[in-house]
Amino acid sequence: MPAALTTAQSRDQRPAQREPFYLGAVPALLREAIAGWSEDKVPRLSAALAYYTFFSLAPLLVVVIAVAGAFFGPEAIRGQLDNQLTGLIGPDSAGAVQELVRRGYQPASGIVASVIAVATILFGVSGLFSELQDALNTIWGVKPRPDRSWKDVLKERFVSFSIVFVIALALLASLIVSAVISAVTGVVGAVLPLPDFAFRLIDTAVSLGLTTLMFAAIYKILPDVKLAWKDVLVAAGITSVLFVIGKALISLYLGYSTITSAYGAAGSLVVILVWVFYSVQVMFFGAEVAKVYTRKHGSGIVPARNAMLIADSNPQPADTPAPAPPQQQNSEPSPPKPPGAIKRTAAFMLSFLVLARRLRS
Repeated sequence: MPAALTTAQSRDQRPAQREPFYLGAVPALLREAIAGWSEDKVPRLSAALAYYTFFSLAPLLVVVIAVAGAFFGPEAIRGQLDNQLTGLIGPDSAGAVQELVRRGYQPASGIVASVIAVATILFGVSGLFSELQDALNTIWGVKPRPDRSWKDVLKERFVSFSIVFVIALALLASLIVSAVISAVTGVVGAVLPLPDFAFRLIDTAVSLGLTTLMFAAIYKILPDVKLAWKDVLVAAGITSVLFVIGKALISLYLGYSTITSAYGAAGSLVVILVWVFYSVQVMFFGAEVAKVYTRKHGSGIVPARNAMLIADSNPQPADTPAPAPPQQQNSEPSPPKPPGAIKRTAAFMLSFLVLARRLRS
């Protein structure tokens, strides 16, 4: 279903009769999701968000480590993060990310500089998830109301920033599960010998469950759409499976490709960008699956209190004649950027400057 909805469709996005969901409906669900993926221009959205994420990755990980490190200590979280990144993008690229995080932890000189650095990091991270929220709204065909108050804007920024805590909780849960599996392996292995692949299978299943919950939280919290958990769990499960498949394929590709040698010193950064681009596309495809499932088998697409369907922002009655074309086709200056785009651009530039300063030090 494209983002630009027709007026007749936009008046009521609740299903007239909910279709029962069964395993045989999955192929049709995926076909409609692929069609929506093309109509909503998801590759372009993914490329923009991947570029934004690339420069916000270090501030994001600094905040995640700070939040999760309050429970198990920063060193334990860094070690777990390094293990996860090594499995995703290889040791060289994981080392490059860890170096960025290490430089991000270097204290700034002076109280004022420290406050500015922390504020810039927090604003840049929240801007990243605000950009993600805007992309998900485009997929769902909704947008914030223009008459919303500043309190609503602050609330939305806080909600988007809460995804950082979801990622931190996922890291914590992964750390706890790894510790429990290691302990159980030692105890059970002494009593009942089991092959190693059995414990690896358990670890993979638990990781898949945690990834599913993380994607479900993103689909449930970020878009300006009223969704039930049952509407997003199916899409989150499909997204997690694709994410695991992509993880294996990227690891296989890195093992046989010469991308790091072809790009020289920038090879690790190119690998990170490729991995982020693929991950974002998988996440947006899951959003397309959630949209189709909600429309056909769920509660329907209903905008949140401070949002509206995109087609409702400029309704055109059926009996209204089309406006006459202009007499002259002179080029007109492009409209100014909205305040939200200016703020996101400013946050991106500030994050980039802080990161560049850390790299030079």
